[in-house]
Amino acid sequence: MQTLHPQGWTPPKGYANGVAARGTQIFVGGQIGWNGQQQFESDDFIHQTRQALQNVRDVLACAGAGPEHMVRMTWYILDRDEYNARLRELGDAYRSVMGREFPAMTCVEVRRLVEARAKVEIEVTAVLPD
Repeated sequence: MQTLHPQGWTPPKGYANGVAARGTQIFVGGQIGWNGQQQFESDDFIHQTRQALQNVRDVLACAGAGPEHMVRMTWYILDRDEYNARLRELGDAYRSVMGREFPAMTCVEVRRLVEARAKVEIEVTAVLPD
């Protein structure tokens, strides 16, 4: 896997501008902040984010992959202001589950998610090297 960073650009914080990889592609559908029994344990944004990230990690493990194999991550959030106000907590939650693995990322504020209690949905593409 190769991180893509154009010369002269300011380094991104917490994500990569691009990633090149070769191998078996793994597509993780959008994961939300409920547990494996599809039950929410909290309505807190950080708690739900940590759970959604753990769900991503659990799905990756089914393919023999881990956070180090992620090449792309897309976040759908309900509240951009809360996301920005809680960046420190968010970073702590992210690193507690994913470590210091930072794929190419996109974050989009949306009006609603399919599950009414969900505050975040995260999808991932990973590549397991041949």
